[in-house]
Amino acid sequence: MLHFNYDPELIRQAKAMGCRWSATNKAWYIDDTKENLKRIFNFFKDKAYIDITALKNTNVNTANKLKKIEIPPEYKALLVRKRYSENTIKTYCSLFKNFLQFYADKSPDEITEDDIRKYQDYLVSKRKVSVSTQNQAINAIKFYYEKVKGGERKTYYIERPRKGKQLPKILSEQQVISILRHTHNLKHKTIIAMLYSSGLRVGELLNLRIPDVSFEKNIIFVRGGKGKKDRITILSEKLKIVLKKYLAIYKPNYWLFEGPNRKRYSRSSVNQFIKKSCKAAGIRQNVSSHTFRHSFATHLLEKGVDLRYIQTLLGHSSSKTTEIYTYVSKKSLANIKSPLDEILESNNVDDNNLENK
Repeated sequence: MLHFNYDPELIRQAKAMGCRWSATNKAWYIDDTKENLKRIFNFFKDKAYIDITALKNTNVNTANKLKKIEIPPEYKALLVRKRYSENTIKTYCSLFKNFLQFYADKSPDEITEDDIRKYQDYLVSKRKVSVSTQNQAINAIKFYYEKVKGGERKTYYIERPRKGKQLPKILSEQQVISILRHTHNLKHKTIIAMLYSSGLRVGELLNLRIPDVSFEKNIIFVRGGKGKKDRITILSEKLKIVLKKYLAIYKPNYWLFEGPNRKRYSRSSVNQFIKKSCKAAGIRQNVSSHTFRHSFATHLLEKGVDLRYIQTLLGHSSSKTTEIYTYVSKKSLANIKSPLDEILESNNVDDNNLENK
């Protein structure tokens, strides 16, 4: 069995390897052979950390490993009442279920503060999860003990990991053009163009309804974005032409972008066709829907747009979040002259013969 949180790329690899989906166990499965184990390592190399502890540990209580775990119904119910996003609900439920599975021989109320700390150590040392995943797991656990069990709130301390600074990956302007040129499906082209030209998160784009686009004012209304905040962002003049053509041909009924049966278009479909377009364009770097948002912000900054305006367009609560784009703006860095150049120029030194000066 292959267990992992929802990830389009990992699902693609599992299918390519010949794995099948088990709706009962909520996992992928494949014949247990040495050859298949080698294939798992080859297929998922550089894409995921593979934990084969369960295959090696013969002392594991099999009854507990196979025990069907269900999260308390009030857990999801409270997430829904507090109007958490669909993705957050799905992530919290999945992470909390993994936690309960780890202590399958205990009820949630029997789990101690020390148990929670040991589970953290397991995530970091054994699973080697990212800092982001660890933080999400912590929050999912805390939600149960602090929100759901509010009347019996436990006092426990969870040491939060320091989150490393990672610069966002961006595309060059020429790469964006190349991706659009290699995207031949009109709906796909429109989605990519809108992600880049408006700086939308993919969830925000998929939540757009037809009236949310104002062709007259050249703005897009983003309703209930991250943090349940509404905002507006820009609508490209060039995109308007493509968008009107898309609307005339596809005739969406309610959502701006719809899939089969007039349902809202799926996030996995977006990332899937982005991968295909990038491959066709010869772009090897890992590109997701969010890469276009990062590129939108960086390119605006490089063109001299004030950081405060970019912050508003992106819907960032804090300017510190937006400031990360100042680190990836290559044009801004190109305008900074090295102190060595200043010294050489001011002293008329030949830079081809430094050692003799």
